[in-house]
Amino acid sequence: MEKLYFIVGSQYLYGDECLKQVAKDAQIMTDFLNTKLKDKATIELLPTVVNSETCIADLQKAQMDKDCIGVITWMHTFSPAKMWIKGLQELRKPLLHLHTQSNRELPYDKIDMDFMNLNQAAHGDREYGFILSRMRIPHQVLAGYYENNDVIEGISQFVDVAKAIAFSRSLKVASFGNNMREVAVTDGDRVESQIKYGWECNYYALGDLVKIIDNVSESEIDAKMTEYQSKYELKTDNIKAVREQAKYQIGLEKFLKDNRIGAFADTFQDLYGLKQLPGLAVQDLNAKGIGFGPEGDYKIAALAAVLMKMSEGRKGATGFIEDYTYDLTQGKELELASHMLEVPVTFAATKPEIHVMPLGIGGKEDPARLIFDGVEGDGIQVTMVDMGDHYRIICADIELVKQPKPMPNLPVARIMYRHKPNFKIGTEGWCIAGGAHHSVVSTALTRDDIALFAMLTGTELICIGEETTKADLNALMMKKY
Repeated sequence: MEKLYFIVGSQYLYGDECLKQVAKDAQIMTDFLNTKLKDKATIELLPTVVNSETCIADLQKAQMDKDCIGVITWMHTFSPAKMWIKGLQELRKPLLHLHTQSNRELPYDKIDMDFMNLNQAAHGDREYGFILSRMRIPHQVLAGYYENNDVIEGISQFVDVAKAIAFSRSLKVASFGNNMREVAVTDGDRVESQIKYGWECNYYALGDLVKIIDNVSESEIDAKMTEYQSKYELKTDNIKAVREQAKYQIGLEKFLKDNRIGAFADTFQDLYGLKQLPGLAVQDLNAKGIGFGPEGDYKIAALAAVLMKMSEGRKGATGFIEDYTYDLTQGKELELASHMLEVPVTFAATKPEIHVMPLGIGGKEDPARLIFDGVEGDGIQVTMVDMGDHYRIICADIELVKQPKPMPNLPVARIMYRHKPNFKIGTEGWCIAGGAHHSVVSTALTRDDIALFAMLTGTELICIGEETTKADLNALMMKKY
């Protein structure tokens, strides 16, 4: 299980008895947090920071521990911040500054200077907050009594995001083929992606994957078909085409496992050696947490994998989506989001059906794919774009809705949603911000989750939601020039 280290600050000024009480209070707090977060992570208390040497030792241990996904800090007393500088320079993991106290209420009838000196987070945490700001260290600040539900929820959210960041830093992304020819927004700086987010984005020859696919046995395909039929409705007589997708998925699973890859991108412009564009195979892999980006979009493949990791254990769906077409009925505007084939099955509101139908792009045989109607409910739409000198995340609030009418001739799964606060501001804002047509939609995550991820990774964030106004869009437009 993932681990977080809890580091508490103090100093020698107030004597040994004070330090003993600090350690005791810190252990009580650690034990309490462990009972509340036992299904998510383990909290381990490190020695109290009383000088730069203990600070360096604590933060070096946190940085070097591969099981540690983040650090929680709290200043029980006044802990002079210069002693934290060298230690903080060692840390490159998510940091939560917990602004709390060991006591909920003041003992008004007994309070004296000894109590004041011991319980002075209002003093110590401000000193500590300054040095984090001065050193420009990305971090979260969470204020309130540590036993309060909102504080526990905040720490829990931090754990989810820290877990996703740890996953991100070890993520490998395979590109089969390059970026779709002439397309701008899906491209990006793969070197900078690795520097900033840890994504190892490398090219792999499709022919090497085809060799693995061609060696898949009939018995392996039979087993995959049994798996498909246990989860999906088989609505085609073209079993051969479905078996072809099963073969693709088995080959992909072997390749991804052997190379420790958690996300991949392909493109319909490079299908040499394949009879179909992978459809059903990709949809089923998405449901297993594998990130995917079409048309060579490695950024969205990686982002999808990271956000799926962040949403683990939560109710709702998370996965790749492409903006496609609108219903512009005035006052009732909706977007139909889909893709040629690869809509994640996690969005299915009904039992998915396997169909084999023509695909008017790619020049290959009719591919098998899953068709279903999408889930309903509030959600977010998130994308990442490379602005040349920095990355930008755009996060918009949306409402996923039921399709107003049947679409019997649409040969792909579909998701429909309403932009917030309305179609005009929602879509204008997305375009002004440079939002891509590929994104990750989630009904499990919130804008606060994305904001925390952006803050802890030092990424620019633009949000669009119910409170967004035309004036905000005008200000955003002016910011660009």
